[in-house]
Amino acid sequence: MSLKEEFATRNFSIYGQWLGILTMILCFALGIANLFYITRPLIIIMAAVCLASSFLILFIEVPLLLRICPTSAKFDNIIRKITTNFMRAAAYAGMALAQWLTLLDGSGPTSLIAAAVFLTLTGICYLLAGIKGQAFVGSKTLGGAGVAQMIV
Repeated sequence: MSLKEEFATRNFSIYGQWLGILTMILCFALGIANLFYITRPLIIIMAAVCLASSFLILFIEVPLLLRICPTSAKFDNIIRKITTNFMRAAAYAGMALAQWLTLLDGSGPTSLIAAAVFLTLTGICYLLAGIKGQAFVGSKTLGGAGVAQMIV
């Protein structure tokens, strides 16, 4: 199945997975960019959380990496629990909430708001897939289908 055919299925879990990959790249870039706010400690902490979220998203969205990368059994078990659409929506909601908290800094918003928006949109895609009763379908381009079954 090609990428065009995957998007034509109208399955929100595929939209969520691809939006998750885009969000991972954005979180990585914004996490690094915001680590240099020396006078704003809350922003530095949230930038580190954003950077950590990017690596968490990578393992959530590309299940093949659990086989390739040397990780602990505890981390693998946590990632394996995030398999359903509702669990993915909850994980993205938690990461989005952490980034929305950067608004509490009082010195004005930063570019971490973009990460919060994309994390929220990805969570909404997975939530819609869960509400519509669509089964999670991993993109074959990202190592879904047979590879995802082998890992679980």
